[in-house]
Amino acid sequence: MAKVFIPTPLRQYVDDQDTVEVRGQTVDGVLAQLVEQHAQLQKHLYDAQGRLRRFVNVYLNDEDIRYLQKGETPVQDSDEVSIVPAIAGGAQTGRLK
Repeated sequence: MAKVFIPTPLRQYVDDQDTVEVRGQTVDGVLAQLVEQHAQLQKHLYDAQGRLRRFVNVYLNDEDIRYLQKGETPVQDSDEVSIVPAIAGGAQTGRLK
């Protein structure tokens, strides 16, 4: 089974686990199984149209799936999938004139 790393803000929806093991042949399949086992994740990972939210980044073995085959990226049992919420912000360093 693939190991899915759960970010801290989402752990409350997976019984406070930092990793969950699920089966799937593709990244989309792994995430579908994860949501099937932990239904509360659905609204945090997917929008109303069923698309992965823009601020949710997914990595397969440290590779961003956007630069692989996206959700169709094949997954092996020994693979690791990381869900990484995008973080925005930063300090304002100057004033606009």
